[in-house]
Parts: sequence; C-alpha cells; structure tokens
Amino acid sequence: MLIDEILSKFVGSGPRSYYSFETFILNLLKHHIESQNKTLTTSDNYKTPGDAIAENGFDEFEGKTLIDVKLNLDRIPPRQFVEQFLHRLTRWENFPDIKNILIINGRPIADKSKERIHAEISNYLPFKITLWGPDEINKVVAKHRKEANKIANNLFSLRLENAVTKETRSWEEEREERIDQLIETYGRGQFSMFLGAGVSSSAGMPDWYTLLNSLFVSYLTNEFNNSETMSDDDIRQIVTRLNGVDEPSALMAARYLRKGLSKESSEVRLFTNTITDNLYKLRDTKKDISSNLIKSISNLCMPRRTGARVRSVVTYNFDDLLERELEGRSIRHHSIYTDNELSDPDELPIYHVHGFLPENKSKYEYLDKSTLVFSEEGYHQIYSDSYHWSNLVQLYNLRENNCLMIGLSMTDPNLRRLLDISARNVEQARHFAFLRRLSLDDFCYVTDKKTKERKQVIDNIKGADQFLNRHHKLNEELMKELSVSIIWFNSFDDIPDILDRINND
Repeated sequence: MLIDEILSKFVGSGPRSYYSFETFILNLLKHHIESQNKTLTTSDNYKTPGDAIAENGFDEFEGKTLIDVKLNLDRIPPRQFVEQFLHRLTRWENFPDIKNILIINGRPIADKSKERIHAEISNYLPFKITLWGPDEINKVVAKHRKEANKIANNLFSLRLENAVTKETRSWEEEREERIDQLIETYGRGQFSMFLGAGVSSSAGMPDWYTLLNSLFVSYLTNEFNNSETMSDDDIRQIVTRLNGVDEPSALMAARYLRKGLSKESSEVRLFTNTITDNLYKLRDTKKDISSNLIKSISNLCMPRRTGARVRSVVTYNFDDLLERELEGRSIRHHSIYTDNELSDPDELPIYHVHGFLPENKSKYEYLDKSTLVFSEEGYHQIYSDSYHWSNLVQLYNLRENNCLMIGLSMTDPNLRRLLDISARNVEQARHFAFLRRLSLDDFCYVTDKKTKERKQVIDNIKGADQFLNRHHKLNEELMKELSVSIIWFNSFDDIPDILDRINND
C-alpha cells in the first residue's frame, strides 16, 4: 500500500484527514525507528514546535531530530508557515539540542514552496532542514509494507490509543496548555464567542424543559379556563405526568404547544408573547441577573486601546441578559436577529441566530421578523436552508475567526454540520469549547432524592476510572475532527475564572 492509496481513504483535507495522516506517519516512523533500536517520542504539547522527536536520530539523520507532520503545505503560504514554526521553535526549551529538522508532507510539495521554506528556515537556524514528500514516505512504507497496511486499517483506534498513552500528564495539566493557547488566540484579535443555554442558566434563566413545562401549564389553563373540574394544581400534576409517561422531544413538544396556544389569526405573535412572558417569569431571582459568567464574557468584549479583541458574539439564547450587561458598561453593541441588519464598525455584533425575545420589546424593531427556533418546524427551516442568514453568520465566524464555545453541549446537529463544513480547509483544531468533565465520584455514586444518602452503583472503581479516561479522550478526538479543542471543567464556577485569566493576561 503506497501513500497515495492511504491518502485516498481520507475525505477532503480537514482535521479528520490531517489527524489520520499524522497517526499513520507517527506510527510508521515509530516502527521504522525502533527497528534500528532507537526511540521516537511523540507529543501533543502545542508549545512543542513539532509532532515528534527522534532523540538519537535515524537513517541518515545524526543526533536529535525534530519531526513535524503536515498534510498539505501548499495550503499555507510559505512565509506564514515558517514564521509560526520559528515562533514556537525559538521559544522551546529544547531548542539548543536540535541537530536536524524533518518536515513530512503528505502531498507533493511545489519546488518553489520547498525552496522558500528551506531558505527561510536556513536563514535563521543552523540546522539541517529536510522536507519529505510522498516519494520519501513510500520508501519507508516499502520497507515495512505489512506494518503500514496494519496501521492504515486501524487509524482511529490508534489515534485513541496514542491519545490515552502518549503522555503521563493529568487532564488538568493538559487543560492549562489549552488555556495558554486560548490566551494567545484571544490576543491576536480574530476572536468570536458562541454562547449557549449554560450562559443564561448562570443568571437563573429557566432551562428548556422548565420552560416547556410552564408553557404546557399555560396551554392547559387556557383550555380549561372555564372548567370547574380542573384546578391549577390539577393542571401541573397532569403536565408532570404527561412528561413522565410520554417523554416527547423538546422540539416536538414546542410544535404541539405552538398549535395549542395560538389562534389562526395571530398564531406566531401569541406564541412568542407567551414564551417571552414565561421565559422571564421563571427566572430564579435568587441568582444575580448579572452573573459572574456574564460579567466575565462582557469583560472580554471590552475594547482595548489597540482595538476590540472580540469581533462578534453568536448566541443561541433568546434573552437579552448579555445586552443589559454590555449596556451597563457602555460597550457599544448591536443585536442582530434578522437577515437585513448590519452593525456599525465600532459596534459589537450580537447575532441571535435562534431568535430574540427581549423582555422590553419596545427597545427593538422588527422582532416579529426574527426566526424563532423554538419549535420543530423552525429548526427544520434553518437546518434545511443552507443560505439562511443564521447559517451564513455562523459559518462565516467559524471560517474567519477563532471561536470559543461557552455553555454549549456541542451536540446540536446543525452546529456540528457547520463546524464540519468550516473545518475542511484547515488541518488542526482552531476553536475551543468548555465542556463539563464527568467525575469519578458522580459516575460511580448516586444520591437518593428522598434519603439524600450516597449509593455506590459501580463496583469496579479502578475500572470505571480507566473507562472515563478513555471516554474523555474519545470525545477529545471526535471534537478535534470538527476543529475544536475541549477545555474541561469540573464546576461551572471554573469558567468565569478561566475567562478572567484570558482577559487579564
């Protein structure tokens, strides 16, 4: 099996293809180098300028050799690649010990690009610079044809195994590296934030199912308004039982509610008014409406003397809590919720891509033209229309900026589809997402709701720990294919602290 056959297995040139190619090369080189009784050490530390180090060299490479794997160098301007490579290399603690640099590229490298890369690096560094393309890779494949086939047929399982066994660092140490990378990314200014329900929940806004339950009560109250046989308590009891028995999907339930709450003549307006009323009525007033998380997000949006670091905010939330915080801080912004609105250059655009339901409607115009993605048909409208303004906004930000996802579960099919599309012309993960890590204690024990006693439900604690480690690594590898690096957290209180570190660095 030659490298062209292996590359033909990969779809496109996005992160999925890059990480598959990287896995193939590093495993093949490891086998090749170990056959010479030498070692290859791999690393996923973003501060390391390459992907692996052959401590004692191999083949014609004498001494410590740094190896960097690329899929298609011709997609990167030579000067940009060299600048980024040198930036990491010269700040690396092992820099003085390097004797050789080997850059391996999966596609043929144009002669002009090869000459420019070689010349640019050689001008700054006293190392021997070597570039390998498919021809050089095929020579190694030919020496280990059986092993190459085995590796090519088990790429994802090898990726996962490498991720689990590559380093002895804890997940907290890995998180620190990703936070450092996030700080660097934010400092460059091409930065956007994508906000989900977790942001609003931090300020006491109801979750999806709480809101639906309230709407069910509103619907049944309207239906049985003149009935002497149905009290408010009866209605709440019926709603609770219906959810327990039927367990409808949230989107299907919303469609049902829209039909039930509305009259034909003013269907949409009545439905949106009912949602808005319930949305703010159900807010937990014990929580500060200006939560620590919302404050930290607003801090990041504050313009610097050198200009704004955050180019835009994309939110899937209906509420106006972020706008209130920004207004209180005199940060110029513009809420966008239809396809014909534009922000001024000195305004921070806040895109409400699933609709906008501010508590004070009088402050905003054309709210009735907002596409409310609350019901199943609203979601289908956006999902099926590739040119819907909300899809174009999300796709533009994912392609042009480095994005940080906050308060999102990352399971929404449309978001994952857009991430997949936007990642096709990049090789490595360029976005970040906060996700809550499942702790061993929460996984192995449950608390009885009545007695409040902790009960062990998993007998093999050690086995569960190993499983969770692989489970989290698997999620990391899957998200990397969508160009997203996960920043794990234990408690939601961790997120404002991390955001403040980014802002204060």
